Amino acid sequence: QSDLGINDRAVYRRAMEVVNWSQPLMSFRAMRDAFFALGGDFNDVGYFSELQNWKFQVATPNSTTPYVVTFWNLKGGPIVVEIPASTKDVGIFGTLMDSWQRPLEDVGAKGKDGGQGGKYLLLPPEYRGPIPSGHIPLHSTTYQGFSILRPIIASARAEDLAKATSFVKGIKLYPLAEAGKTATTKYVDLYDKNYEGITKWDASYFQGLSEMLQEENIEERDLGYWGMATTLGIEKDVPYRADEGRRKLLDAAAAEALNFFVHQFHGGLVPPHYKDRQWTGVAAPGILESGFTYIYPHKIAVDERGATYYGICTSIKNYGSGTFYLFAAKDKDGEWLEGGNAYKLTVPADVPVRDFWSVEAYDVQTAAWFRDVSHTGVDSNEKLDKNSDGTVDVYLGPSAPEGKVIWIPTKTDRRFFIAFRFYGPEPELFSRMWKLNDIEKMR
Repeated sequence: QSDLGINDRAVYRRAMEVVNWSQPLMSFRAMRDAFFALGGDFNDVGYFSELQNWKFQVATPNSTTPYVVTFWNLKGGPIVVEIPASTKDVGIFGTLMDSWQRPLEDVGAKGKDGGQGGKYLLLPPEYRGPIPSGHIPLHSTTYQGFSILRPIIASARAEDLAKATSFVKGIKLYPLAEAGKTATTKYVDLYDKNYEGITKWDASYFQGLSEMLQEENIEERDLGYWGMATTLGIEKDVPYRADEGRRKLLDAAAAEALNFFVHQFHGGLVPPHYKDRQWTGVAAPGILESGFTYIYPHKIAVDERGATYYGICTSIKNYGSGTFYLFAAKDKDGEWLEGGNAYKLTVPADVPVRDFWSVEAYDVQTAAWFRDVSHTGVDSNEKLDKNSDGTVDVYLGPSAPEGKVIWIPTKTDRRFFIAFRFYGPEPELFSRMWKLNDIEKMR
C-alpha cells in the first residue's frame, strides 16, 4: 500500500486492526442475521429435524449431531432460557454466550443444571434487581447473545432424530416479566435451508460494525478500538457513510484481514498437538485457561481471538471434557491441502474416545463446508470398513477413488482443512500415547 497517501494508509491499517479486534462480534452478527433471514427472531429456537448438510454455512460445524440455535436481546430486561432435563435417549451439550462469544455458562450434564434441566436467567449489564428463586443467574456485559447447542443422541436414525426434535421443543426462551404466562416459544426448522452465517470480507463488514455499535453495550476495555473505528467513519449515533474510494480501500483491508486469519489459524498461532505431526488444537496457549475470554491481567489477546473466530463458530466453557478437536491444513510434507489433489488419512486403530470420532473437510477461505457437495465428512458411528490391523483409510479429493472406499469430497479450485473430532476423549489423546497420522498426498 506504499502508493497510498498517508491518510489512506492510516485507514487501511486501522481497518485491518478493527477487523482483527471485532471478529467475534461480527461472526455473531452474521449467524444472527442468517437466522433472522430464515424467519427466526430473538427468543425463537432454530433446530434441525435432520442432520445439517452443506447449506448450514457457519465456521466448522459438524454433521454428526443436530444443532440448536437461539438468539436473545436483553435491552427489554432479563430473559429466561429453560433447558429440559436429559432423558435416557437425549442429552444436551453446549454453551450460552454473549455477543462477543464469551461463555456465560454451559448447559446440560456439563453445565450448572448437571443434566437435570434448569432455568438460566440472563441479566442485562445494568441489572441490579432481585433474582427469583429457582433460577441460575448469568450476568451479561452485552445486551445480545446466543447459543449453539447440540442434542446428544445414540445415532442419526430417524427415530433418534425424532427424539431430538421432541427434546428441543422443550427448550423455551421468554422475558422474565412474562414468566408464568402462556406465551409460547416459536420453533424454526432450519434443515436444508441456506443458512448464510459466514462473515463477509469486504467493505460491508464496516457498515455492519457501525450497526452493532448502535445496538450493543460498549465496554471500557474496547474504547481504544472504537476510537480506531472512528477513522473509518464508525461512530455512536452518527450515520455510516463511505464513498466509492473508501469502499475499495476497505474491501482490500477486509480481504487482507481474512488472509491474516488464515495464516494465523493454520500457520503457527496454535502449536502442533504432536511434535512430529501437522495436527494442531483449537486454541492458542492460555486461551482455554482464560475461559475463552482472551483476557489476561496485562492484555486482551486480540490476535488469537480474531483468528479463532474465523475458524470456529462457538466457545465451550468446559472444552476438552466432552469433545476435543484437531485441525490440519497441511499434508505430511507441510504443503497446503489443495482441493484438486487426492489425499489419504489412515486413522490408527483404537481411537481414544468413549463415544465416537469424526472427520470433516472445510473450505480454508470460509472455514465452512464446501458448497454443493453430497456429504461433508464421515464418522465412526457409520459402518466403516477397517483394514486387517484395525486402521481406517479415509480418502479426500474432488472425486472418489475406484472401488468401495471411505471418501470426503473437495473442490478443485479451493484449499481446505480437516477437523478430526474426538467425542468423549480419553487420556491417551492428551498424553500423546495415541497419535493421529498425518494426511498424505497420493502420487
